[in-house]
Amino acid sequence: MKNSTKLITILLVFLSITVYAQKFEVEESDKTIADFKETDPDIAKFFDSSYGYAVLYSVGKGGIGVGGASGKGTVYKGGSPVADVRMTQVTVGLQLGGQKYAEIIFFKDEDHYERFVGSNYEFSAQVSAVALKEGASADAEYREGVLVFTRAIGGLMYEASIGGQKFKVTMH
Repeated sequence: MKNSTKLITILLVFLSITVYAQKFEVEESDKTIADFKETDPDIAKFFDSSYGYAVLYSVGKGGIGVGGASGKGTVYKGGSPVADVRMTQVTVGLQLGGQKYAEIIFFKDEDHYERFVGSNYEFSAQVSAVALKEGASADAEYREGVLVFTRAIGGLMYEASIGGQKFKVTMH
C-alpha cells in the first residue's frame, strides 16, 4: 500500500511539473506572437490565414567554424496551442559569435502542417527566413509551403554557413 501511495505521489508531481512547463511555454510563445505583431502589424494576416504555425520563443545559437543552435516553443493550429516543439541546428562554415532570436514558422496548408507535426521535420538549407522589422511581411511569400520570420533578441553573430534545422513535435 505504501509503495502505491509513493508511486501515485511521484506521478502527480511529474504531471504537475509537465503541465506547468507547457503553460510557461505557451505564455512565452503568446508573448512572442504579440512582439512580432507589434514590430510588424501586417504579419497578423499570416496568423489569420495560415493553417497553423510554430513559435520558437527562444533560440540560442553560437559557433566558431562549426556552430549549433537549439530552441523551444509551441505549435498552434486554428490559433490554439496543440503541441510543444524543439529545434536543433548544426551549421558548418565561416561563423563566429553567438545570438538569441525568436522564430515563427507559418504553414500554408494542412499538408505542410501535418508533415511538420507528424514526424521529425527538417528544413533544408534552401528555406530562408525573413528578418522581422516593420513592413517586412508586406512582400513575404511562402516557399515550399512554409514561411519563416525571425526576430533578433540579442548577441552578435557573423555567419556565412550552411546547415539545416530539425524539429521534434510533442502533441499535448
